[in-house]
Amino acid sequence: MRKLLTNGLVLVVTVALGLVVAETATRIADDLPVFETDLPPSYGGGLGRDTTPEHLDEVARVEGVPREWFFVRPPPLPNRHAVPEQWKALNQVMVEWSRKTGSPFRPVDMFKDWNAAFVGNPCDKEFFANLPAGLSVFEPIEGEANPPYRFPINATTPERLVTNEFGWRGPPVQFARSPRSIRIVFVGASTVANPHTFPYSMPEWVGHWLNMWTAARRPDIRIEVMNAARESLNSTSIEAVVRQEVAPVRPDLVVYSEGGNQFELDSIVRNMPSAATLAQARPVDGLTGWLRAASRYSALARRVQSAVGLAGLAEGAREVPKPNYEIHWPQGLDESDPDLAYPDLPLSLNVIQRDLDRIRADLAAVDSEFAITSFIWAVKDGMIVDPIRNKVLWEDLNVRRYPYRYRDLERLAAFQNRLLAKYAAAHGLPFIDVAGRMPFDSDLFADAVHETESGGQLKAWVILQQLVQIIEQRLASGTWPKPLPLPPMGDVHPAFVKKPWHIPVDCKPGKPVDSAKTSGIKP
Repeated sequence: MRKLLTNGLVLVVTVALGLVVAETATRIADDLPVFETDLPPSYGGGLGRDTTPEHLDEVARVEGVPREWFFVRPPPLPNRHAVPEQWKALNQVMVEWSRKTGSPFRPVDMFKDWNAAFVGNPCDKEFFANLPAGLSVFEPIEGEANPPYRFPINATTPERLVTNEFGWRGPPVQFARSPRSIRIVFVGASTVANPHTFPYSMPEWVGHWLNMWTAARRPDIRIEVMNAARESLNSTSIEAVVRQEVAPVRPDLVVYSEGGNQFELDSIVRNMPSAATLAQARPVDGLTGWLRAASRYSALARRVQSAVGLAGLAEGAREVPKPNYEIHWPQGLDESDPDLAYPDLPLSLNVIQRDLDRIRADLAAVDSEFAITSFIWAVKDGMIVDPIRNKVLWEDLNVRRYPYRYRDLERLAAFQNRLLAKYAAAHGLPFIDVAGRMPFDSDLFADAVHETESGGQLKAWVILQQLVQIIEQRLASGTWPKPLPLPPMGDVHPAFVKKPWHIPVDCKPGKPVDSAKTSGIKP
């Protein structure tokens, strides 16, 4: 009996050690943190299947951009450094707190500098109340509550986001312009900022290839590409970013790319079932519950999901049944040729146009050009999405965006892009067509609007081809490169002169917070 117990114990220990070794090796192979209990979200569409080589030749290349450049990675970021131990510890605290509370305030949100006017008294907002630690806040320009936050300056966060002197994602930057340079700044939200775990954002790929192009074609010129985007911003917040942060760096071109955060169908839907009915009918995905839960903590569990999916055992691959509702298209609005002045456009497009107008004015004041991109949605009527291999995309379309049908999401996305294209044409702006030129493949997308890492690289390649054409036209006309601004810009960005500071968040009963002190704004 003792021998049997001993053999059993040896077997258990051997299996446990084997699983630990296998888990460690899998995390290393999948570029996941080895020692963290809570793994970052998986953004690999198709469970890691890289289908970009299959689609690369579907993207028309301009002359002077060889195909092999696509596979040349940017150099390592010189401003990437070790994550501070204090931040590592705080991240673990936040992960445990988030798991227990289910708060919408995510661990990543702790590693941001929040606008003090937006925060106000943190105990008055459910989003900030009862945090296990205080917040870093900055004093807003003229007390404005937008943008709601910035990334910290010159930082490497626990999610591996690397920021520069402006708190923008990417390599180091200088405020003052250098001679014979072309400065391009991307603005937008998460589809431009990209997941923090990606080693490079989409604009970093574009900048890398553009400098390969100038080295081959115009070695006397350097192109500086910057990324001022950050997740969750709407058009109003993006306008604030342009006015406060981007315009002062005197860019030659600002590229606006956003179309998801104000994309709401509610205003044009009739006969929608009640909220209670929708809650009862809301689908759950076909994944095994324990496997789905385990994938949050185990790279091996994610590999098992992959094996299951590739074995063809997916359930419910087609669109789940959606309730009957009616799209009430605004009377007199031409869907194929939208009137920009129509007073009640769907999808907040009146608000978005107002903000685009303000951005144009912000940039005209510093002699900068403005370009707009179309916005690609990973949805088509009748498309097949594997709920295991493309788990996040399937959930986004069938759970998160329930009860809207694929065909209606596709229809409204196309309308939005037609309006953006018409807006650009009406104001003489370059229009960079991403949705029309990006190959469509579920494996290139993590969810309905976010590309996978390889999909984002392909999107950058699509944008590159069109940017090269714009740059060539400006070079040929002598518009670029511009003389250095006069008077000289100086060395310090005015929006970042004042340093952020830390405030406590203690919302215990009987312990009021001084709102003026909390916000950093004089009463």
